[in-house]
Amino acid sequence: MSTPDSNSYVFEPAGDGAGAAPDVSAQIRDISEVPAIEVITTAAVHLMSAAAVKLGLAAEDNAAELKDLDEARKLITALAGLVTAAAPEIGSQHAGPLRDGLRSLQLAFREESLIPDAPGKGPGEKYTGAVN
Repeated sequence: MSTPDSNSYVFEPAGDGAGAAPDVSAQIRDISEVPAIEVITTAAVHLMSAAAVKLGLAAEDNAAELKDLDEARKLITALAGLVTAAAPEIGSQHAGPLRDGLRSLQLAFREESLIPDAPGKGPGEKYTGAVN
């Protein structure tokens, strides 16, 4: 007697319940029309927003409960890598505000940390240099 593997998953495309698959080609066409700069800046804004929440900077009453500095460090480092790598491609008019937001998050992280990182060792600083 065999048992089903609990770690296996069979992909079943979503549909209308009658077996119709979604129009994937329409979705591909939609994403093909989005400029790369918009995709990059949108990803950066999502990382910024998530990092701010993990720093406890959310506007919610329970913002302190949402604070997780380990998670914030990861998000800020990912943001720093993205902004640093994308800056030459997206130009200074788009990279400048992203760098400013990144720096603000790095400084907020430094303020929230009970044990301060050495200069140049904070989140994302391997990409941006030390933030003071």
